[in-house]
Amino acid sequence: MSVKSEAAGLPEPDDSVAERQTDRGTEVPTARSARQASGFGALMARLHFYAGVLVAPFLLVAAVTGLLYTFTPQLDSLVYDKELAVAHATGSSRLLAEQVAAARAAHPKGTLVAVRPGSGDSTTQVDFALPELGEKAHTVYVDPYTGKVSGQLTTWYGSTPLKTWLDDLHRNLHLGTVGRYYSEIAASWLWVLVLGGLVLWWRRQRRTRTARRLLLPDLAAKKGVRRTRSRHAVTGVWLAIGLLALSATGLTWSRFAGDHFTQALDALRSHTPAVSASLSGKSGDAPGSHHHGGPADSDTAHGVDPKAIDGVLDAARREGLSGPVTIGVPQDDTTAWTVSQTRNLWPVGRDSVAVDASTDEVIDRVDFADWPVLAKLTRWGVNAHMGTLFGLVNQIGLAVLAIGLIFMIVWGYRMWWQRRPTRSDRRALLGAPPARGAWRGIPSWTLAAGVVAVAGIGWALPLFGIPLAAFLAADIVVGAVRRRRTAMGPTGMSDSAG
Repeated sequence: MSVKSEAAGLPEPDDSVAERQTDRGTEVPTARSARQASGFGALMARLHFYAGVLVAPFLLVAAVTGLLYTFTPQLDSLVYDKELAVAHATGSSRLLAEQVAAARAAHPKGTLVAVRPGSGDSTTQVDFALPELGEKAHTVYVDPYTGKVSGQLTTWYGSTPLKTWLDDLHRNLHLGTVGRYYSEIAASWLWVLVLGGLVLWWRRQRRTRTARRLLLPDLAAKKGVRRTRSRHAVTGVWLAIGLLALSATGLTWSRFAGDHFTQALDALRSHTPAVSASLSGKSGDAPGSHHHGGPADSDTAHGVDPKAIDGVLDAARREGLSGPVTIGVPQDDTTAWTVSQTRNLWPVGRDSVAVDASTDEVIDRVDFADWPVLAKLTRWGVNAHMGTLFGLVNQIGLAVLAIGLIFMIVWGYRMWWQRRPTRSDRRALLGAPPARGAWRGIPSWTLAAGVVAVAGIGWALPLFGIPLAAFLAADIVVGAVRRRRTAMGPTGMSDSAG
Protein backbone atom coordinates (compact mmCIF):
# COMPACT_ATOMS: atom_id res chain seq x y z
CA MET A 1 0.00 0.00 0.00
CA SER A 2 1.25 3.45 -0.77
CA VAL A 3 0.00 6.96 -0.39
CA LYS A 4 2.61 8.54 -2.63
CA SER A 5 1.94 10.81 -5.54
CA GLU A 6 3.10 9.93 -9.03
CA ALA A 7 1.62 12.96 -10.74
CA ALA A 8 3.96 15.18 -12.68
CA GLY A 9 4.42 18.68 -11.39
CA LEU A 10 3.56 17.96 -7.79
CA PRO A 11 5.81 19.62 -5.19
CA GLU A 12 8.49 17.27 -3.90
CA PRO A 13 11.20 17.39 -1.24
CA ASP A 14 14.69 18.56 -2.12
CA ASP A 15 16.02 15.07 -2.77
CA SER A 16 13.49 14.50 -5.52
CA VAL A 17 15.64 16.29 -8.09
CA ALA A 18 18.48 13.84 -7.65
CA GLU A 19 15.97 11.01 -7.66
CA ARG A 20 14.55 12.04 -11.00
CA GLN A 21 18.05 12.31 -12.43
CA THR A 22 18.90 8.84 -11.13
CA ASP A 23 15.66 7.17 -12.14
CA ARG A 24 15.08 8.87 -15.47
CA GLY A 25 18.53 9.91 -16.62
CA THR A 26 18.68 12.43 -19.44
CA GLU A 27 16.41 10.56 -21.82
CA VAL A 28 13.70 12.70 -23.35
CA PRO A 29 10.35 10.91 -23.02
CA THR A 30 8.62 10.02 -26.27
CA ALA A 31 4.97 10.77 -26.95
CA ARG A 32 4.11 7.13 -26.28
CA SER A 33 5.91 7.02 -22.92
CA ALA A 34 4.34 10.33 -21.94
CA ARG A 35 0.91 8.96 -22.85
CA GLN A 36 1.53 5.84 -20.78
CA ALA A 37 2.80 7.89 -17.82
CA SER A 38 -0.21 10.18 -17.89
CA GLY A 39 -2.61 7.32 -18.59
CA PHE A 40 -2.38 3.93 -16.96
CA GLY A 41 0.44 4.79 -14.55
CA ALA A 42 -1.18 8.02 -13.37
CA LEU A 43 -4.56 6.30 -12.99
CA MET A 44 -2.97 3.52 -10.94
CA ALA A 45 -1.15 6.09 -8.81
CA ARG A 46 -4.36 8.01 -8.10
CA LEU A 47 -6.30 4.86 -7.20
CA HIS A 48 -3.43 3.60 -5.06
CA PHE A 49 -3.15 6.95 -3.31
CA TYR A 50 -6.80 7.31 -2.39
CA ALA A 51 -7.29 3.62 -1.58
CA GLY A 52 -4.25 3.81 0.66
CA VAL A 53 -5.42 6.91 2.48
CA LEU A 54 -9.00 5.73 2.97
CA VAL A 55 -8.58 1.97 3.44
CA ALA A 56 -5.34 1.94 5.43
CA PRO A 57 -7.13 2.49 8.78
CA PHE A 58 -9.19 -0.67 8.18
CA LEU A 59 -6.04 -2.59 7.27
CA LEU A 60 -4.22 -1.26 10.32
CA VAL A 61 -6.96 -2.48 12.64
CA ALA A 62 -7.07 -5.85 10.88
CA ALA A 63 -3.28 -6.20 11.16
CA VAL A 64 -3.17 -5.34 14.86
CA THR A 65 -6.12 -7.56 15.83
CA GLY A 66 -4.82 -10.35 13.61
CA LEU A 67 -1.44 -10.13 15.29
CA LEU A 68 -3.12 -10.50 18.68
CA TYR A 69 -5.09 -13.53 17.48
CA THR A 70 -2.05 -15.25 15.95
CA PHE A 71 -0.70 -16.55 19.23
CA THR A 72 -3.95 -17.66 20.87
CA PRO A 73 -2.69 -21.28 21.31
CA GLN A 74 0.11 -20.01 23.56
CA LEU A 75 -2.22 -17.58 25.34
CA ASP A 76 -4.77 -20.35 25.90
CA SER A 77 -2.09 -22.58 27.41
CA LEU A 78 -1.08 -19.78 29.73
CA VAL A 79 -4.53 -18.60 30.79
CA TYR A 80 -6.43 -21.92 30.76
CA ASP A 81 -3.70 -24.35 31.76
CA LYS A 82 -5.89 -25.76 34.54
CA GLU A 83 -8.76 -26.55 32.16
CA LEU A 84 -6.84 -27.65 29.06
CA ALA A 85 -3.93 -29.67 30.48
CA VAL A 86 -3.71 -32.53 32.95
CA ALA A 87 -1.34 -32.33 35.88
CA HIS A 88 0.10 -35.84 35.50
CA ALA A 89 -0.39 -37.79 32.27
CA THR A 90 0.29 -41.24 33.66
CA GLY A 91 -1.50 -44.58 33.42
CA SER A 92 -4.32 -45.50 31.10
CA SER A 93 -7.34 -43.39 30.29
CA ARG A 94 -10.67 -44.14 31.91
CA LEU A 95 -13.65 -45.12 29.81
CA LEU A 96 -15.03 -42.16 27.92
CA ALA A 97 -18.50 -42.88 29.28
CA GLU A 98 -17.15 -42.44 32.84
CA GLN A 99 -15.64 -39.11 31.88
CA VAL A 100 -18.93 -37.97 30.36
CA ALA A 101 -20.75 -39.07 33.51
CA ALA A 102 -18.35 -37.02 35.63
CA ALA A 103 -18.97 -34.00 33.40
CA ARG A 104 -22.74 -34.52 33.67
CA ALA A 105 -22.49 -34.70 37.47
CA ALA A 106 -20.64 -31.39 37.49
CA HIS A 107 -23.07 -29.82 35.02
CA PRO A 108 -26.55 -31.38 35.40
CA LYS A 109 -28.29 -28.98 33.01
CA GLY A 110 -28.13 -28.87 29.24
CA THR A 111 -28.03 -31.32 26.36
CA LEU A 112 -24.91 -33.32 25.62
CA VAL A 113 -23.92 -32.37 22.06
CA ALA A 114 -20.23 -33.15 21.55
CA VAL A 115 -17.23 -34.77 23.18
CA ARG A 116 -13.55 -34.28 22.34
CA PRO A 117 -11.57 -37.12 23.96
CA GLY A 118 -8.36 -36.10 25.67
CA SER A 119 -5.00 -37.77 25.09
CA GLY A 120 -1.45 -37.13 26.17
CA ASP A 121 -1.52 -34.08 28.42
CA SER A 122 -4.86 -32.80 27.06
CA THR A 123 -8.11 -32.98 28.98
CA THR A 124 -11.36 -34.39 27.63
CA GLN A 125 -13.85 -31.68 26.64
CA VAL A 126 -17.57 -32.32 27.02
CA ASP A 127 -20.00 -29.80 25.50
CA PHE A 128 -23.51 -29.15 26.84
CA ALA A 129 -25.98 -26.94 24.97
CA LEU A 130 -28.23 -24.45 26.72
CA PRO A 131 -30.92 -22.39 24.98
CA GLU A 132 -29.67 -19.15 26.51
CA LEU A 133 -26.17 -19.68 25.10
CA GLY A 134 -27.23 -19.79 21.45
CA GLU A 135 -24.33 -21.08 19.33
CA LYS A 136 -22.09 -21.30 22.35
CA ALA A 137 -21.85 -24.24 24.73
CA HIS A 138 -20.88 -24.94 28.29
CA THR A 139 -17.75 -27.08 28.19
CA VAL A 140 -16.68 -29.26 31.09
CA TYR A 141 -13.02 -30.35 31.18
CA VAL A 142 -12.22 -33.79 32.59
CA ASP A 143 -8.88 -35.40 33.41
CA PRO A 144 -8.96 -38.59 31.26
CA TYR A 145 -6.66 -40.44 33.71
CA THR A 146 -8.46 -39.68 36.97
CA GLY A 147 -11.99 -38.84 35.76
CA LYS A 148 -11.97 -35.64 37.84
CA VAL A 149 -13.42 -32.40 36.51
CA SER A 150 -10.74 -29.72 36.18
CA GLY A 151 -12.89 -26.78 35.14
CA GLN A 152 -15.79 -25.37 33.15
CA LEU A 153 -15.90 -22.64 30.47
CA THR A 154 -18.40 -21.17 28.05
CA THR A 155 -16.96 -21.93 24.61
CA TRP A 156 -17.74 -21.38 20.94
CA TYR A 157 -17.25 -24.55 18.90
CA GLY A 158 -14.47 -25.59 21.27
CA SER A 159 -12.76 -22.18 21.39
CA THR A 160 -11.97 -20.76 24.82
CA PRO A 161 -13.47 -17.42 25.92
CA LEU A 162 -10.15 -15.64 25.25
CA LYS A 163 -9.80 -17.10 21.76
CA THR A 164 -13.46 -16.31 21.01
CA TRP A 165 -13.00 -12.73 22.24
CA LEU A 166 -9.91 -12.18 20.07
CA ASP A 167 -11.60 -13.85 17.11
CA ASP A 168 -14.60 -11.52 17.41
CA LEU A 169 -12.26 -8.55 17.80
CA HIS A 170 -10.51 -9.41 14.55
CA ARG A 171 -13.69 -10.25 12.62
CA ASN A 172 -16.10 -7.55 13.76
CA LEU A 173 -14.58 -5.45 16.58
CA HIS A 174 -17.34 -6.81 18.85
CA LEU A 175 -19.85 -4.76 16.87
CA GLY A 176 -21.80 -7.69 15.44
CA THR A 177 -22.96 -7.61 11.85
CA VAL A 178 -22.02 -3.95 11.35
CA GLY A 179 -18.49 -4.66 12.51
CA ARG A 180 -18.01 -7.32 9.85
CA TYR A 181 -18.03 -4.59 7.22
CA TYR A 182 -14.65 -3.32 8.41
CA SER A 183 -12.87 -6.65 7.97
CA GLU A 184 -14.48 -7.28 4.59
CA ILE A 185 -13.45 -3.84 3.35
CA ALA A 186 -9.89 -4.59 4.46
CA ALA A 187 -9.83 -7.98 2.73
CA SER A 188 -11.55 -6.63 -0.41
CA TRP A 189 -9.00 -3.84 -0.89
CA LEU A 190 -5.80 -5.45 0.36
CA TRP A 191 -5.16 -7.34 -2.88
CA VAL A 192 -5.87 -4.19 -4.92
CA LEU A 193 -3.33 -2.20 -2.95
CA VAL A 194 -0.72 -4.96 -3.11
CA LEU A 195 -1.01 -5.52 -6.86
CA GLY A 196 -1.23 -1.79 -7.56
CA GLY A 197 1.84 -1.12 -5.46
CA LEU A 198 3.80 -3.82 -7.29
CA VAL A 199 2.86 -2.32 -10.66
CA LEU A 200 3.84 1.19 -9.57
CA TRP A 201 7.16 0.05 -8.12
CA TRP A 202 7.95 -1.94 -11.29
CA ARG A 203 7.16 1.08 -13.49
CA ARG A 204 9.20 3.43 -11.31
CA GLN A 205 12.28 1.25 -11.79
CA ARG A 206 11.82 0.95 -15.57
CA ARG A 207 14.98 2.94 -16.42
CA THR A 208 17.36 1.09 -14.08
CA ARG A 209 15.43 -2.04 -13.21
CA THR A 210 17.57 -4.59 -11.39
CA ALA A 211 16.85 -7.26 -8.80
CA ARG A 212 18.68 -5.24 -6.19
CA ARG A 213 16.66 -2.07 -6.81
CA LEU A 214 13.42 -4.04 -6.74
CA LEU A 215 14.14 -6.19 -3.70
CA LEU A 216 16.42 -4.11 -1.47
CA PRO A 217 15.80 -0.67 0.06
CA ASP A 218 17.86 2.24 -1.19
CA LEU A 219 20.27 2.70 1.71
CA ALA A 220 22.09 5.50 -0.09
CA ALA A 221 19.00 7.69 -0.22
CA LYS A 222 18.91 10.78 1.95
CA LYS A 223 16.29 11.17 4.60
CA GLY A 224 13.00 11.98 2.96
CA VAL A 225 10.33 10.56 0.71
CA ARG A 226 12.76 8.59 -1.42
CA ARG A 227 14.01 6.54 1.52
CA THR A 228 10.52 6.07 2.94
CA ARG A 229 9.12 4.99 -0.41
CA SER A 230 11.97 2.51 -0.89
CA ARG A 231 11.29 0.86 2.47
CA HIS A 232 7.55 0.83 1.88
CA ALA A 233 7.77 -0.65 -1.62
CA VAL A 234 10.45 -3.25 -0.92
CA THR A 235 8.59 -4.50 2.13
CA GLY A 236 5.50 -4.84 -0.04
CA VAL A 237 7.41 -6.85 -2.63
CA TRP A 238 8.68 -9.32 -0.03
CA LEU A 239 5.29 -9.71 1.64
CA ALA A 240 3.13 -9.64 -1.51
CA ILE A 241 2.35 -13.35 -1.79
CA GLY A 242 1.47 -13.67 1.89
CA LEU A 243 -0.72 -10.56 1.86
CA LEU A 244 -2.55 -11.76 -1.25
CA ALA A 245 -3.17 -15.10 0.47
CA LEU A 246 -4.54 -13.34 3.56
CA SER A 247 -6.86 -11.27 1.38
CA ALA A 248 -8.18 -14.31 -0.52
CA THR A 249 -8.67 -16.51 2.56
CA GLY A 250 -10.23 -13.68 4.53
CA LEU A 251 -12.80 -13.12 1.80
CA THR A 252 -13.92 -16.76 1.85
CA TRP A 253 -15.81 -16.31 5.13
CA SER A 254 -16.71 -12.63 4.83
CA ARG A 255 -20.37 -11.65 4.75
CA PHE A 256 -21.05 -10.63 1.15
CA ALA A 257 -18.05 -11.91 -0.81
CA GLY A 258 -18.17 -15.06 1.32
CA ASP A 259 -21.77 -15.68 0.27
CA HIS A 260 -20.78 -15.37 -3.39
CA PHE A 261 -17.87 -17.73 -2.78
CA THR A 262 -20.19 -20.28 -1.17
CA GLN A 263 -22.61 -20.01 -4.08
CA ALA A 264 -19.75 -20.61 -6.49
CA LEU A 265 -18.66 -23.71 -4.56
CA ASP A 266 -22.22 -25.04 -4.61
CA ALA A 267 -22.53 -24.37 -8.35
CA LEU A 268 -19.27 -26.23 -8.94
CA ARG A 269 -20.29 -28.98 -6.49
CA SER A 270 -17.18 -28.24 -4.49
CA HIS A 271 -18.66 -27.63 -1.06
CA THR A 272 -17.35 -29.55 1.94
CA PRO A 273 -19.00 -33.00 2.00
CA ALA A 274 -20.56 -34.42 5.17
CA VAL A 275 -21.47 -37.92 6.25
CA SER A 276 -25.09 -39.04 6.16
CA ALA A 277 -26.25 -39.71 9.72
CA SER A 278 -29.78 -40.90 8.96
CA LEU A 279 -30.63 -44.30 10.44
CA SER A 280 -34.23 -44.78 9.37
CA GLY A 281 -34.86 -42.17 6.70
CA LYS A 282 -36.70 -39.96 9.18
CA SER A 283 -35.79 -36.33 9.49
CA GLY A 284 -33.69 -35.37 12.45
CA ASP A 285 -30.92 -33.02 13.47
CA ALA A 286 -27.53 -34.02 12.13
CA PRO A 287 -25.33 -34.62 15.13
CA GLY A 288 -22.26 -33.40 13.36
CA SER A 289 -23.77 -29.94 12.99
CA HIS A 290 -23.12 -29.27 16.68
CA HIS A 291 -26.36 -27.46 17.46
CA HIS A 292 -25.56 -25.66 20.70
CA GLY A 293 -28.98 -24.12 20.89
CA GLY A 294 -30.83 -27.43 21.26
CA PRO A 295 -33.30 -28.38 23.95
CA ALA A 296 -32.04 -28.56 27.50
CA ASP A 297 -33.56 -31.96 28.32
CA SER A 298 -31.67 -35.01 29.50
CA ASP A 299 -29.95 -37.09 26.83
CA THR A 300 -31.77 -40.32 27.56
CA ALA A 301 -35.14 -38.62 27.03
CA HIS A 302 -34.43 -38.79 23.30
CA GLY A 303 -33.43 -42.45 23.33
CA VAL A 304 -29.69 -41.64 23.28
CA ASP A 305 -27.52 -43.51 25.75
CA PRO A 306 -24.26 -41.68 26.55
CA LYS A 307 -22.74 -45.01 27.64
CA ALA A 308 -22.57 -46.00 23.97
CA ILE A 309 -19.83 -43.48 23.33
CA ASP A 310 -16.94 -45.89 23.90
CA GLY A 311 -18.25 -48.35 21.32
CA VAL A 312 -18.73 -45.49 18.87
CA LEU A 313 -15.17 -44.25 19.37
CA ASP A 314 -13.75 -47.79 19.06
CA ALA A 315 -15.61 -48.26 15.77
CA ALA A 316 -14.13 -45.01 14.43
CA ARG A 317 -10.64 -45.98 15.53
CA ARG A 318 -10.98 -49.33 13.77
CA GLU A 319 -11.83 -47.38 10.62
CA GLY A 320 -8.52 -45.56 10.90
CA LEU A 321 -9.65 -42.23 12.39
CA SER A 322 -6.54 -41.49 14.42
CA GLY A 323 -5.51 -38.36 16.26
CA PRO A 324 -7.83 -35.76 17.80
CA VAL A 325 -11.52 -36.21 17.00
CA THR A 326 -14.86 -34.68 17.86
CA ILE A 327 -17.75 -37.04 18.63
CA GLY A 328 -21.13 -35.62 17.66
CA VAL A 329 -23.91 -36.88 19.93
CA PRO A 330 -27.29 -37.45 18.21
CA GLN A 331 -30.35 -35.77 19.66
CA ASP A 332 -32.75 -38.64 18.86
CA ASP A 333 -32.72 -42.29 17.85
CA THR A 334 -33.23 -41.55 14.15
CA THR A 335 -29.68 -40.29 13.64
CA ALA A 336 -26.30 -41.86 14.09
CA TRP A 337 -23.33 -40.71 16.10
CA THR A 338 -20.60 -38.97 14.10
CA VAL A 339 -16.86 -38.99 14.65
CA SER A 340 -14.74 -36.43 12.80
CA GLN A 341 -11.02 -35.83 12.81
CA THR A 342 -9.98 -32.32 13.85
CA ARG A 343 -6.30 -32.30 12.93
CA ASN A 344 -5.48 -28.86 11.53
CA LEU A 345 -1.72 -29.38 11.21
CA TRP A 346 -0.24 -30.45 7.90
CA PRO A 347 -1.10 -33.07 6.75
CA VAL A 348 -4.65 -32.11 7.62
CA GLY A 349 -6.86 -34.88 9.03
CA ARG A 350 -10.56 -34.38 8.35
CA ASP A 351 -11.98 -37.87 7.80
CA SER A 352 -15.49 -38.47 9.18
CA VAL A 353 -17.69 -41.50 9.88
CA ALA A 354 -21.26 -42.06 11.02
CA VAL A 355 -21.73 -44.91 13.50
CA ASP A 356 -24.87 -46.82 14.45
CA ALA A 357 -24.49 -47.13 18.23
CA SER A 358 -26.81 -50.13 18.39
CA THR A 359 -24.38 -52.24 16.35
CA ASP A 360 -21.17 -50.19 16.50
CA GLU A 361 -21.06 -50.32 12.72
CA VAL A 362 -19.98 -47.52 10.44
CA ILE A 363 -22.86 -46.65 8.11
CA ASP A 364 -21.19 -43.85 6.15
CA ARG A 365 -17.73 -42.41 5.66
CA VAL A 366 -16.20 -39.32 4.02
CA ASP A 367 -12.43 -39.03 3.70
CA PHE A 368 -10.55 -35.78 3.33
CA ALA A 369 -8.73 -37.32 0.37
CA ASP A 370 -12.07 -37.51 -1.45
CA TRP A 371 -13.02 -33.87 -0.89
CA PRO A 372 -13.28 -31.71 -4.04
CA VAL A 373 -10.10 -29.78 -4.79
CA LEU A 374 -11.68 -26.40 -4.03
CA ALA A 375 -13.00 -27.68 -0.70
CA LYS A 376 -9.49 -28.85 0.21
CA LEU A 377 -7.98 -25.51 -0.82
CA THR A 378 -10.57 -23.71 1.29
CA ARG A 379 -9.77 -25.87 4.31
CA TRP A 380 -6.03 -25.36 3.91
CA GLY A 381 -6.54 -21.63 3.40
CA VAL A 382 -8.66 -21.27 6.51
CA ASN A 383 -6.11 -23.17 8.58
CA ALA A 384 -3.23 -21.09 7.21
CA HIS A 385 -5.13 -17.85 7.87
CA MET A 386 -5.74 -18.94 11.47
CA GLY A 387 -2.12 -20.00 11.99
CA THR A 388 -2.74 -23.72 12.51
CA LEU A 389 -1.67 -25.31 9.22
CA PHE A 390 2.07 -25.41 9.93
CA GLY A 391 2.07 -24.86 13.67
CA LEU A 392 4.53 -22.36 15.14
CA VAL A 393 6.09 -21.64 11.73
CA ASN A 394 2.64 -20.60 10.47
CA GLN A 395 2.14 -18.35 13.49
CA ILE A 396 5.51 -16.66 13.02
CA GLY A 397 4.76 -16.13 9.33
CA LEU A 398 1.44 -14.47 10.14
CA ALA A 399 3.12 -12.27 12.74
CA VAL A 400 5.72 -11.16 10.17
CA LEU A 401 2.95 -10.32 7.68
CA ALA A 402 0.99 -8.34 10.28
CA ILE A 403 4.02 -6.40 11.53
CA GLY A 404 5.21 -5.77 7.97
CA LEU A 405 1.78 -4.48 6.96
CA ILE A 406 1.74 -2.14 9.96
CA PHE A 407 5.11 -0.69 8.94
CA MET A 408 3.97 -0.31 5.34
CA ILE A 409 0.92 1.66 6.45
CA VAL A 410 3.00 3.92 8.69
CA TRP A 411 5.50 4.53 5.89
CA GLY A 412 2.65 5.21 3.48
CA TYR A 413 1.22 7.95 5.66
CA ARG A 414 4.70 9.30 6.28
CA MET A 415 5.18 9.70 2.51
CA TRP A 416 1.93 11.60 2.35
CA TRP A 417 3.24 14.01 4.96
CA GLN A 418 6.74 14.25 3.44
CA ARG A 419 5.34 15.25 0.05
CA ARG A 420 3.54 18.28 1.46
CA PRO A 421 4.52 21.67 -0.02
CA THR A 422 6.87 23.51 2.36
CA ARG A 423 7.46 26.77 0.50
CA SER A 424 6.22 29.81 2.35
CA ASP A 425 3.76 30.67 -0.43
CA ARG A 426 2.54 27.08 -0.96
CA ARG A 427 2.40 25.50 2.48
CA ALA A 428 0.04 22.60 3.03
CA LEU A 429 -0.56 20.13 5.83
CA LEU A 430 -0.30 17.08 3.56
CA GLY A 431 0.84 16.13 0.09
CA ALA A 432 -1.46 16.70 -2.87
CA PRO A 433 -3.03 13.67 -4.58
CA PRO A 434 -2.13 12.72 -8.16
CA ALA A 435 -3.97 14.81 -10.73
CA ARG A 436 -7.37 13.63 -11.92
CA GLY A 437 -8.27 12.94 -15.53
CA ALA A 438 -5.61 10.26 -16.12
CA TRP A 439 -8.21 7.98 -17.72
CA ARG A 440 -8.24 10.25 -20.78
CA GLY A 441 -4.77 8.97 -21.67
CA ILE A 442 -5.87 5.33 -21.84
CA PRO A 443 -6.96 3.80 -25.17
CA SER A 444 -10.73 3.47 -25.46
CA TRP A 445 -10.78 -0.31 -25.85
CA THR A 446 -8.54 -0.75 -22.80
CA LEU A 447 -10.72 1.58 -20.77
CA ALA A 448 -13.90 -0.24 -21.82
CA ALA A 449 -12.44 -3.63 -20.93
CA GLY A 450 -11.26 -2.25 -17.60
CA VAL A 451 -14.72 -0.91 -16.76
CA VAL A 452 -16.29 -4.31 -17.47
CA ALA A 453 -13.66 -6.09 -15.36
CA VAL A 454 -14.04 -3.69 -12.45
CA ALA A 455 -17.82 -4.00 -12.60
CA GLY A 456 -17.54 -7.79 -12.41
CA ILE A 457 -15.11 -7.62 -9.51
CA GLY A 458 -17.34 -5.09 -7.78
CA TRP A 459 -20.30 -7.47 -8.02
CA ALA A 460 -18.27 -10.36 -6.61
CA LEU A 461 -16.72 -8.16 -3.91
CA PRO A 462 -19.42 -5.63 -2.98
CA LEU A 463 -17.28 -3.89 -0.35
CA PHE A 464 -14.73 -3.21 -3.04
CA GLY A 465 -17.26 -2.08 -5.62
CA ILE A 466 -19.43 0.14 -3.40
CA PRO A 467 -16.54 2.19 -1.88
CA LEU A 468 -14.98 2.51 -5.34
CA ALA A 469 -18.27 3.81 -6.80
CA ALA A 470 -18.62 6.23 -3.88
CA PHE A 471 -15.09 7.50 -4.43
CA LEU A 472 -15.67 8.00 -8.16
CA ALA A 473 -18.94 9.84 -7.52
CA ALA A 474 -17.32 12.10 -4.92
CA ASP A 475 -14.33 12.71 -7.19
CA ILE A 476 -16.59 13.72 -10.08
CA VAL A 477 -18.52 16.13 -7.87
CA VAL A 478 -15.36 17.70 -6.44
CA GLY A 479 -13.88 18.03 -9.92
CA ALA A 480 -17.02 19.71 -11.23
CA VAL A 481 -17.08 22.18 -8.32
CA ARG A 482 -13.43 23.07 -8.81
CA ARG A 483 -13.86 23.60 -12.55
CA ARG A 484 -16.82 25.84 -11.86
CA ARG A 485 -14.81 27.90 -9.40
CA THR A 486 -11.97 28.17 -11.90
CA ALA A 487 -14.37 29.27 -14.62
CA MET A 488 -15.89 31.91 -12.34
CA GLY A 489 -12.46 33.44 -11.75
CA PRO A 490 -11.11 35.09 -8.58
CA THR A 491 -13.83 37.77 -8.56
CA GLY A 492 -16.63 35.20 -8.53
CA MET A 493 -17.74 36.19 -12.04
CA SER A 494 -17.60 34.07 -15.17
CA ASP A 495 -14.56 34.70 -17.38
CA SER A 496 -16.96 35.26 -20.26
CA ALA A 497 -18.89 37.97 -18.42
CA GLY A 498 -18.34 41.64 -19.38
